[in-house]
Amino acid sequence: MNFQEAQTYLDDLQFHKIKLGLDSMRSFLARVGHPEQSLRYVHVAGTNGKGSVSVTLLTLLAGAGYRVGLYTSPHLSSVRERFRINDVYISAEKFAEIATRIREVLGAEKITYFEFTTALALLWFAESNLDLVILETGMGGRLDATNVIVPLVSVITNVTMDHEAYLGTTVAAVAAEKAGIVKASVPVVSGLAEDEGLTVVARTCEEKNAPLYCYGQDFSASPGTGHLWSWQPVGKGLAGCCLDSLRCSMRGSHQIVNASLALAVLALLQPHGFLVSPDAIRSGLARVRWPGRLEHFCLDRQARTVAASGEATDAAVVCYLLDGAHNPAGVESLVQTLRQEYEYRRLIVVWGAMLDKDLDNTLPLIAELAGVVLLTQPAGERAASPEQLFAHLDKTVQLRCDCIVDVEQALVRAEVLAGAGDLIVVAGSLYLIGAARRFLLGELVD
Repeated sequence: MNFQEAQTYLDDLQFHKIKLGLDSMRSFLARVGHPEQSLRYVHVAGTNGKGSVSVTLLTLLAGAGYRVGLYTSPHLSSVRERFRINDVYISAEKFAEIATRIREVLGAEKITYFEFTTALALLWFAESNLDLVILETGMGGRLDATNVIVPLVSVITNVTMDHEAYLGTTVAAVAAEKAGIVKASVPVVSGLAEDEGLTVVARTCEEKNAPLYCYGQDFSASPGTGHLWSWQPVGKGLAGCCLDSLRCSMRGSHQIVNASLALAVLALLQPHGFLVSPDAIRSGLARVRWPGRLEHFCLDRQARTVAASGEATDAAVVCYLLDGAHNPAGVESLVQTLRQEYEYRRLIVVWGAMLDKDLDNTLPLIAELAGVVLLTQPAGERAASPEQLFAHLDKTVQLRCDCIVDVEQALVRAEVLAGAGDLIVVAGSLYLIGAARRFLLGELVD
């Protein structure tokens, strides 16, 4: 298969609905010689922040000279975004080559989309002479297709409500699924709040003799002057020392928590030979980029290029903030960041979401801040129509709303409405972020 044929084959697998379980993955990996057993891993689960923690680890380790694979999901516009080695995405040719090999091994057997991409990642990484692989779960953990490995360190960023149809309707139930990645004697880094989710994870770690290192208890972050902060281990013998004068490239207090989790993982990787100097950590944190997550940029209205020195007060540019916030905790973090770290004359929100998300506890949170809300509909059979979203807003907010089904038309309308000092926020679904980013900035991969 060439890349287009491989992509079509993969897209057809989406007709096979989500199927949580490890039997298919274990069977396939056995048939290709267990490539996953030749690699060393960090395994990352959690409701929010998985990608930020993962890409921070990648940036810091790659900057220190290590060769690191990264597997994340979902992608914004190209499936190749899910697979990286340091700063290089998988090539179209390599993707097609490995996809062909997987299809030949499967024969008439069908696996899910996520099982296929996970298998492709493991095969690519196994042939690429890597020092480490950072593997992000897709959903949950216990029955996630990635949960066929034994890592050096496991991470559970946090536990809030999302994917209730698959993971459970209580925080405790969701936490039990996330805690399914905990392996015997493998240390766990966690940013869980002190609630029933932490209770479940702590109990699982105790049962499996897995040391648990919690943000706020075993390591913490402290604010400094300006946007600087410091990180310090508190107990249980985390390797490393206090780090000061740190700066995150991504805004939001939750990004400091995510960065702190990554630094705790680095401390636990030290005994395995992974050493990153304080200076490399400082410079690396300032370079972290995670497209579509609190991604801020200004476009020149005429040239349609990113204005490096553009300011929201300049009428010649239009300023955007793209964020994949789609569940209550994610939207709360976005709203908090907008209140605390951004200045704007008026907020214009472009929102699209999946119908199975918690619309009552997401859209109204950010609509309250907006001067204008443009409701749109990203591609996908699960996407809510603008009219369905409209019904979840109270009458006072509805007066500030407009329904524009086509995403590109919604963005054009937002720019027409935006004046000097205004900020356009695009949020609600990563499918929407992918479509918007492609229209505004082009493809992320070549």
